[in-house]
Amino acid sequence: MTEETSTLTGQAPPPVRDWPSLDLDGTDFDPVLAALMREGPLTRIRLPFGEGWAWLATRYEDVKLVTNDPRFGRNEVTRRQVTRMAPNFAPRPGSLAWADQPDHNRLRKAVAGAFTVGAMKRLRPRAQQILDDLMDGVVRDGPPADLVERVLEPFPVTVVSEVMGVPADQRDQVHAWTRQIISTSGGAEAADRAKQGLYGWITETVRARAAGTGEDVYSLLGAAVARGDIGEEEAVGLAGPLQIGGEAVTHNCGQMLYLMLSRPGLMERVRSRPGERGPVLDELLRWIPHRSSVGLARIALEDVELGGHRIAAGEAVYVSYLAANRDPEVFPEPERICPERDPHPHVSFGNGPHYCTGAPLARLQIDLLVDTVVERLPGVRLAVPVEGVEWRRKTMIRGPRVLPVVW
Repeated sequence: MTEETSTLTGQAPPPVRDWPSLDLDGTDFDPVLAALMREGPLTRIRLPFGEGWAWLATRYEDVKLVTNDPRFGRNEVTRRQVTRMAPNFAPRPGSLAWADQPDHNRLRKAVAGAFTVGAMKRLRPRAQQILDDLMDGVVRDGPPADLVERVLEPFPVTVVSEVMGVPADQRDQVHAWTRQIISTSGGAEAADRAKQGLYGWITETVRARAAGTGEDVYSLLGAAVARGDIGEEEAVGLAGPLQIGGEAVTHNCGQMLYLMLSRPGLMERVRSRPGERGPVLDELLRWIPHRSSVGLARIALEDVELGGHRIAAGEAVYVSYLAANRDPEVFPEPERICPERDPHPHVSFGNGPHYCTGAPLARLQIDLLVDTVVERLPGVRLAVPVEGVEWRRKTMIRGPRVLPVVW
């Protein structure tokens, strides 16, 4: 399809905008994304790596449509060099991220048991104990303390490792791999080495648990492979993103605590009304800029009319959940943090078939972290000026590198 025929209204298609990888301080909203949102509900972008351009949907209803419509598929992306954020692109068979139906449901079923509401209820006491042990050390050693180093990093890594079934003596190595994979600082070679290390280890672990009866994810995957429900490559592709998911909790919760620590009124609200923390955390999940740029693309499997344009079969499409969470049609005064916002249909964990598998685990950890930090450190405050907090650089998941506090 030519550009002249790619619109429904006869106007020229939107220009292709370069979207570089920005290192942004604090919780500043990406200015490139903000400009794209003003330009139109459907724009076109070119990212630092890959080839060509892609459509970008930013309006809430369009994001929901694209992510829940079988006319847009993920699997086709694996055979293309779509414009993208990541320097390295080596999708693996079995990854839920790239699966379309019916394979998606077949694969997800293999690990679903580890992330049910019941599983989270069973996990909660153990997760609280892990967190209490970390906080005991913080309180014992006294101020100052870096919450990232002492709590926000070790807690999710430990909890995810227990859910996955990573032996205690191998967790540091697994964490080193996952951290490098989500970083862009080492380029394609460093990311590739980390992926080879992690996925090689996962392969060995799944094989070793073929006869396992445990409830951890690697045992569930080993058993599923042994039954013939999924292939070994698929099991490895399933496990990788789940293992990496602990990194997101560290940095998302880091942003949330940073906002509470830098806005005394917000902290007082959270501290004084513990029974109403849930909606406040939903609002913070909506508001924080979870990531840099966009995540994974989809391919239009047929011509689709959207936002006044015709997306041609074969063209790549991205959605921005960050933009959808700031859509004024759904969230009045979207730039304002409004603890009373209700209802709260944010899409911070995704939407549709690719809704985050580990969302119940992530939410459990965020709830526990906020509750425990606020209760155990009642006078907690930043140990440096707000502008003195250092932020992560060259990474796809945003968050504070350190969060120094006193109490």
